[in-house]
This record gives sequence, structure tokens and C-alpha cells, in this order.
Amino acid sequence: MATLPDVEMTPGGGGGFGNGGYSRSPTPPAVAHVVVVGGGFGGLYTARTLARRPVRITLVDRQNYHLFQPLLYQVATAQLSPGDIAEPIRALLRKHPNVRVLLGEVTGVDLGGRRVVLDGGLALGYDYLVLATGARHAYFGHPEWESLAPGLKNLDDAVEIRRRILLAFELAERTPDQGQRRALLTFVVVGGGPTGVELAGTLAEMARRTLVGDFRAIDPAEARVVLVERKPRVLPEFPEDLSAVAEGSLRALGVEVRTGAGVTAVTPDAVWLGDEPIATRTALWAAGVAVSPLATTLGVPLDRSGRVIVAPDLTLPQHPQVYAIGDIAAFAGGPGGAPLPGVATVAIQQGQWAAANIWRTIRRRGRRRFRYAERGYLAVIGRGAAVAYFGRFRLQGLPAWLAWLLVHVIYLMGFENRLLVLVQWAWLYLTHQRGARLITGRRTNPASVAPGPAVRHLPAAGGDDPPAPLM
Repeated sequence: MATLPDVEMTPGGGGGFGNGGYSRSPTPPAVAHVVVVGGGFGGLYTARTLARRPVRITLVDRQNYHLFQPLLYQVATAQLSPGDIAEPIRALLRKHPNVRVLLGEVTGVDLGGRRVVLDGGLALGYDYLVLATGARHAYFGHPEWESLAPGLKNLDDAVEIRRRILLAFELAERTPDQGQRRALLTFVVVGGGPTGVELAGTLAEMARRTLVGDFRAIDPAEARVVLVERKPRVLPEFPEDLSAVAEGSLRALGVEVRTGAGVTAVTPDAVWLGDEPIATRTALWAAGVAVSPLATTLGVPLDRSGRVIVAPDLTLPQHPQVYAIGDIAAFAGGPGGAPLPGVATVAIQQGQWAAANIWRTIRRRGRRRFRYAERGYLAVIGRGAAVAYFGRFRLQGLPAWLAWLLVHVIYLMGFENRLLVLVQWAWLYLTHQRGARLITGRRTNPASVAPGPAVRHLPAAGGDDPPAPLM
């Protein structure tokens, strides 16, 4: 197994490692080496906080960009382009010469030897390790559902969902069979948490306001959007009154809300709720969380969801030099001792706390127990409609929507991204038009129209049934 060489980065001319004009020296400095796995909120804030200290930092991620996950659903529903919510990690860290960025996937961790194993068999030694690898959606023992009902955790997911949504309308426009057309214009979103609520509400808005007038044989406003939640109410993490407000806003947009209903099967042409099938060609998944597979390779205790059980200071028991933060960590700091939710504010605070504890350890001071400062929760349903609560302070409607907008713009990385997103939102608010309605990738949908005769008449412009198909 090859070991990656240590690199000391010092100010210099061109030809540097790629962090903005820093030269390379094969002699490692006598300072601690911190390896951060993952360039999401937790990993990025760990690196940025520690970058002000005299330590060496290596950040490893399998993507070369930091993704603002809370706005993924807006890429999936054609409000924003992928570049509006992503920024190259190297650009975000270029001003810190003690930070090295590596593109690669971590396949294992040798806790005893203090090494991180990368794809290709390369190994990277560390003094301190921060695991911030995030999570994906769980399919409750049915991994075969993923291809039929994609989740929404990265840019590839968002672009694929956008493709399926837009392609469904295009296929409905050219489909003569009324039953198939209804199935194509039915969208089922599984999961009534913030992601599912935001995705369903925005999808309904797109069908009823953005796409109206773009087609001749179909009326996009007749699209059926069904939101399915196994628990008794949507947004179960929110207070009951705000959940009721959110459900009312969804219904006002035309979303069919099905609570207390669990999915029992997903097929290419239907989502099954018990014995009831909902005919659809586009199912979207926003339920459950599956932790990064890296957690299972560590050989440490995991909770029922597969998250790493961490000590109060965010370290792994028996391994005080290793931290787990964000979605991969099970930290019992929520109400009633429940694990903290996998949201950006938790990952950010844990990243900053892990960085502070590492520095305290280097200075031979005791590590501190992590304390989460509640920042509140927000969920947007549609244009000017949202719910939010910050402790006892609650908002709904336009005030909540404005608060949501302000918070998300503040946390977006890079001034250029903030400006672009603000312009896009302003244009959408005034005109209902979305500029990212591009179908990219494969031309066919795996859950598209069933095979039929080789030649069919297209439906008439007014949507009348066509003559019998030619055989």
C-alpha cells in the first residue's frame, strides 16, 4: 500500500499545489496533521476554523465542490442551476496555505495505524481525524427501489430528478392513451419531512404556474402531486400547529397529502400504499436516512440507524484523536436524549467544535463537551409560504418565507452565488418563470411509457382522443 507524501505549503510563485500560488516542499513541518474526510458543512467548517491555527490540514472529498444541500430541491424543480448552489472546495480554501485538498474516495480507516485508505490503495497518515461523510436516503431494506424512486442528496440526484419531472410532461404531451397520460402527470413524493414538503410544494407550483401555456395537448395544471408520510402529520419535527399550517398550504397548492400511510412497494408504474396502488411514472424519495458505508468499516459501536456513537466531546470512544460529526454521528443532544437531526446547523456547529477541541488537545488543554445552540427550523412550501420556529418564536406565511430566504442567502458560500441566487429568486417571484428547465442525460425514463404499437397518432392540440392507432 502506497503512502501519500507529506507536503508543506509555503508562499511562492506559480506551479503550486493548486491552493493559490503555494510551492511544495518534501520536508514535513513539525506540526500536527489533521485529516478531514468530507467537504460538506461539517468538514468545510472544521477546515476553515482550524486553518487559522499552526496545523497541517488535508481535506479529502470524492467531489471537487462544496454543495449547499438545503437548496437541492430547487435544482430538482428547475428553479436554480447546479452551479448556483455549489462552489469548488479549492476556491473556498485557497487563502489558507496550510490546507491541502485531495480529490478521492476514502475506502477505509486504520484506527490502530492512524491511516486513512483512499481509492487506489493510497494511504494518508494523520494525527487527528475528522469524519464528516454525510448520509443518503434509506429504503428500509428495499435497495431495488432506489432506481425507481431516486432520493435527493447530491447534484447528480437533483439533475436526475429534474430530468424525470420534465420528461414526464414531455412524454404526456405525445402520449395518446389517457390512462398512461394520467400516470405520467402523477408525481408521488415519499416522505413528509422538510425535503419532501419543499419538493412537493415546489413541484405543484411549477406545474400550475410555470408550465401553464407551454403545452398544447395537455394542461400541466392538471398534474397530480401526492405527498406520502407514514407518521400522522407532515413535518413531524415541527410543532403541531405549524405542521397543520404547512399541510394547509400544500393543499392550497393542489398537493394531495396522505398521512399515516406507509409505502409497501414501488414498481415502474405505481407506488403502493398497502393494497392501494397510485399509478405513476415518477416517484421521488425523501424518507429515511442511511449513513455513509464508511461507518460500518470502523469497527466501533453504531446506533440502530448505522451512525457512529460518539462521546460527549464528539470523539470515538477508545479513539480520542478521531472525531465523527454531522450525519455520520449519533450525538444524544436532542429533546429527551434523542440524536440531533441531520441538518446543516448541527454539522456546522460540530465542525467548529471539533476544530476547537483539536486545538485544545494540541495545547494540552482538556476537550469540552459539545453543546448545540438551537438555531430553529424552517421549511418553505411555495411562493411566499413557509413555516419557521426559533424556540418559542414562530412564523408562518410571508414572514417565515422571508426569514427562510435570509438564512439561506447568508449561509451560501461565495458572494457570486449569493448574488446569482437572489437574482433568480427575484425573477421567479415576479414572473413564475424558471430558467433551468433543461432535460440532460439519458433520453428515456426507466419508468416511462409502456410499449405500444409501432406507429400512433399524436393527440390533437386540444387534447382530444386520437383516431385508433395504425397497426
